[in-house]
Amino acid sequence: MLSQRLQQKLLQKLSPQQIILMKLLQIPTVALDQRIKQEIEENPALEDLGDGSNDIDSSGNDDFESEFNEDNTRDTSDFDFNDYLDEDDIDSYKLKANNESADDEHKEIPYASETSFQELLSEQLSMLGLDDKQFMIATNLIGNLDDSGYLMRDISAMVDDFAFSQNIETTEKEIIEVLEIIQELDPPGIGARSLQECLLIQLKRIEEQTPAIALAYRILETQFDRFTKKHYDKILEKLNITEKQLKHAIDEILKLNPKPGNSVGSASKLNHYIIPDFIIHNNNGQLELTLNSRNAPDLRVSQTYADMLQGYTETKHKTEQLKDAVMFIKQKIDSARWFIDAIKQRQNTMYVSMEGIMNYQQEFFLTGDLSKLRPMILKDIADRVGLDISTVSRVANSKYVETQFGTFLLKEFFSKSIENDSGEDVSTREIKNLVKEFIDNEDKTKPLNDDELTELLIQKGYKIARRTVAKYREGLDIRVARLRKEIK
Repeated sequence: MLSQRLQQKLLQKLSPQQIILMKLLQIPTVALDQRIKQEIEENPALEDLGDGSNDIDSSGNDDFESEFNEDNTRDTSDFDFNDYLDEDDIDSYKLKANNESADDEHKEIPYASETSFQELLSEQLSMLGLDDKQFMIATNLIGNLDDSGYLMRDISAMVDDFAFSQNIETTEKEIIEVLEIIQELDPPGIGARSLQECLLIQLKRIEEQTPAIALAYRILETQFDRFTKKHYDKILEKLNITEKQLKHAIDEILKLNPKPGNSVGSASKLNHYIIPDFIIHNNNGQLELTLNSRNAPDLRVSQTYADMLQGYTETKHKTEQLKDAVMFIKQKIDSARWFIDAIKQRQNTMYVSMEGIMNYQQEFFLTGDLSKLRPMILKDIADRVGLDISTVSRVANSKYVETQFGTFLLKEFFSKSIENDSGEDVSTREIKNLVKEFIDNEDKTKPLNDDELTELLIQKGYKIARRTVAKYREGLDIRVARLRKEIK
């Protein structure tokens, strides 16, 4: 049986202002300029204040009000324009985001464009005098190379691709023949189907073939698995060579490039600079925090749109078309004001959050000593500055701070704690630095394994499990002891 009933529910819904603020908070300074340009393109009522003229900000400037309050006899049959201009600032709760949203976007720092190695290979290909079929196969092969310069597609599958997508009948033998032509192009090692083939191609291309290079080729060709696992004893026994000969061969292998595709980019790559979001100065023992000036753009509501709105409201003949125009302009001005408010709230939130981090990690910012870093989690800063944890997380996302000791990612300052023998809480970052220090100073012929690293940490007063040490080592992208072993 169908029935109707009333039901009340308490739901939390994000306002447009909150959504704008959340999106702006999580983007770094380097992306803010582009975001502002995008907003200006989408909203003609918003413009950059480059001429120093008065702007209409979130609080509603007096100049803007007075300009439109001169005529008190205007027709206000639709709405009171003065009331619209005199409305209070947007309530602060509308600009605070205390939860996650499905509208979240994670912006990455953009990279400069450059000529790809595929384009450089195509240029070389055009000078080889291939026939039409070979050229089409070669072009397809180049397009299938990954970023490192490897061909990871199965040759037999490519035969079917040529037949169905390009109506070209070919064979695996023909494709391999063209692939071998590509492998003769620069950089050496391009077009390989495995790391082993890549390294062997590079050794073949070396003009001066020394005994060490010949041995290196033999090792890669016949003992590749043992070489990658650093089973040097087995290689010495199998090939009946001395440690000195093996070391010379390994030295030649280490000169090779395992990712030839990347080498093309490094030759023509533009310099990329980190743009810090915050700057901390040490002024005679007093820390001073400043925001990057690019975080504080001068924006205003377009005076043209404001004049248009004034003109429309003063018109005595109100038509439907005119009402629609007035509502459109009002909507665009509202949107511009919200965006300006969000920018200002972003500045304030970023400054307050970074100030909390700076004060919490004061000893580090004064000395630059990583051992002075205190254990710190997002909740510590959120409680200190009175913001939600998710808001602090957005501030810390992809943001950098410049100090006299270098530029650091904010996330690097957040770490959990571990207790030492003295009962003091120390940052896990300090433990990781010790692990790295131990490995940097180890005897590479007898590298430290995880058990030995654990014992060294215990001697330093840190009670820590072996699996935790292994986790920290992996987090530092350091290989196991066997793979760090070197020959004298």
